[in-house]
Amino acid sequence: MEQNKSKPIGKICIPGMRLCSANKERIGGPGTNVLQGYIYAALAGVLKTQEDEKNKVTVISVESPTTPSILPKPGDVVTAKVTVVNSRVVHCIILCVGPHLVRPYRGVLKKEDIKSTDKDRIDPYKCFRPGDVILAKVLPLTEIHWYHLTTAENELGVAIATAEGSPQGVNMVPISWSEMQCPKTLVKEPRKVARIVPDYFDQNQVISYTDAENESKPINDPK
Repeated sequence: MEQNKSKPIGKICIPGMRLCSANKERIGGPGTNVLQGYIYAALAGVLKTQEDEKNKVTVISVESPTTPSILPKPGDVVTAKVTVVNSRVVHCIILCVGPHLVRPYRGVLKKEDIKSTDKDRIDPYKCFRPGDVILAKVLPLTEIHWYHLTTAENELGVAIATAEGSPQGVNMVPISWSEMQCPKTLVKEPRKVARIVPDYFDQNQVISYTDAENESKPINDPK
């Protein structure tokens, strides 16, 4: 594909900023999301354009000088840390896309997307707790300020969890696909357990990264 060099516009963008309309002449590139006919910034960075001479379109992108432009996209399996659980939805912070550590992104897991069966009877409190590290899959974009996730597959769910009252640093182990147990206190708690943990999943790396994130708030986390 023959393309000209990208041209920096100089406009500073923040996540969620609407950049322009998307049409046959303008398409979204790296660092952007397209939703309902508009191109939005997905990163904090500088707006750039690139002419695609072959397809006769202008590619709109956002380039960040400090963080790589790795963005979650539909179908990606992500590692996320649960922050809030209520009766309808689970809020979390996306930490990794596949094996790659990324800047934190907001994720939301609706009650009906937790399991593939018995959706009306699902209790989010019996599936996840704040602090859990989970594996989830990204759904098609429907909101510009967060990513919709699902754990409605056997391979997805809780990968790391600590029971209430357990010693710091002691993680529970699965004893079934719906329950985990602390090896020290023998306390059992319900969870939606991930059945397969990918080879690239580095528990120590994720734990150290989540500990560091406790000291700072993600750029696009709600105030």
